[in-house]
Amino acid sequence: MRGIYPSEINEDVARAIGAGFVSYLKANRIAVGRDMRLSSPSIAAAFIDGATSRGADVVDYGMIPTDMLYFAVARDRHDGGVQVTASHNPKQYNGMKMVRQEAFPLSGEEGLVEIRQMIATDTLP
Repeated sequence: MRGIYPSEINEDVARAIGAGFVSYLKANRIAVGRDMRLSSPSIAAAFIDGATSRGADVVDYGMIPTDMLYFAVARDRHDGGVQVTASHNPKQYNGMKMVRQEAFPLSGEEGLVEIRQMIATDTLP
């Protein structure tokens, strides 16, 4: 999930996604990492705020490569993880890559649609 910061993705959106991610996975413990984009620290902090508001413990790995975050999710047995990054997109973009246990990715076919729907309909458990 990616968008232009701050018009399409911002701290309010990240907070809601954090709450939705934890609710969808029924997660107790998640990992969060970020890249070096200027907006990544505040987006990660807002995501963490949303996740903890739903009762999850969060391990903040700070600035870390995406592959290393995925490794940490599996090795440390987290219920899921999120990397704040827009990957190869231009600097005005930011986004998130989300994985479940064992670092299996969430996608439009599984997970992202449900999280978006919970947020849009205000039906977070």
